[in-house]
Amino acid sequence: MNQDANRPITQHDAPNKRLVTRADLKRMGITLSNTTLLRLEARGRFPRRLRIGGTTVAWLMSEIEDWLAERAEERARTHYADY
Repeated sequence: MNQDANRPITQHDAPNKRLVTRADLKRMGITLSNTTLLRLEARGRFPRRLRIGGTTVAWLMSEIEDWLAERAEERARTHYADY
């Protein structure tokens, strides 16, 4: 995973980062439940969410793109089954 995933976002970083919402994740085909996302985040297997305010959260698009690329690499390395 991206080494910077656990680094806090500073005021200097934030303007260059695009945020994606839960709805955006669904449009990208990431249809995991909120509970599953929370579990994956806690285990370091999905980018951590940013709290925008109240109960509103978002993720950094760059981290989501990195995560998707890692899944594609994993697919290339993993042999699941013979059919």
